[in-house]
Amino acid sequence: MKILLLGGTGLVGKQVLLSLLFYPQIKKVIVWARHFENSSKPNLPIEVIKVTWEDFQSGKVSVPDGIDAVFCCLGTTIGKAGSQEKFREIDYDYPLLAAKQAKEKNVPGFYVITAMGSDANSSIFYNRVKGELEKELMALSFPFLGIFRPSLLIGEREELRIGEKVGEVLGHIIPFGLFGLKKYKPIQAEYVAKSMIYSLLHDKPTNPSKPVVKIYENDILWEIGKDHSF
Repeated sequence: MKILLLGGTGLVGKQVLLSLLFYPQIKKVIVWARHFENSSKPNLPIEVIKVTWEDFQSGKVSVPDGIDAVFCCLGTTIGKAGSQEKFREIDYDYPLLAAKQAKEKNVPGFYVITAMGSDANSSIFYNRVKGELEKELMALSFPFLGIFRPSLLIGEREELRIGEKVGEVLGHIIPFGLFGLKKYKPIQAEYVAKSMIYSLLHDKPTNPSKPVVKIYENDILWEIGKDHSF
């Protein structure tokens, strides 16, 4: 299989690349990024295409032919983006444009990270944008659409995100399972990445003419990630 990875320099995107090394079914990964060190492995050719999103939006670059799945790991925060408008551009406009191109190229599967609490009708801006993206992606009717809704992500980032760091600490000291709050427990980025790959390899639509949408909530991501750790 040939995979197009968006957001390969981010927290989950990096883990996707690391995890793909364990799956011989994956023959090639194309990574779109502004900045990326090409560290191709003997058992996983990685083609890095350095692009700006301005190039992508203008049509100078597009989803390649022959892609079996798009993994969209794009995401930021309003604080890092600098404004709600820029946040929406990165977390909504870019993924949706990629999805539309993928649909035009007959890519059979689109796998996207949104967030726990995604809801197009939410009064919370962050959740509403994520929910609106999900709604638009569903309307495209991919043969398979995988939606992954993690809680706070745990992992090493280049930049410090205070909320996630607090969530990581709380994840170690609060017994979420005992209080029936497992679905809210902060989750390792590695678990989300492995859940995406698990879905790619196991969620096979039985009828290509009937689009399938599968939503993975945080507690399910935990279970899959733990069961498929290396």
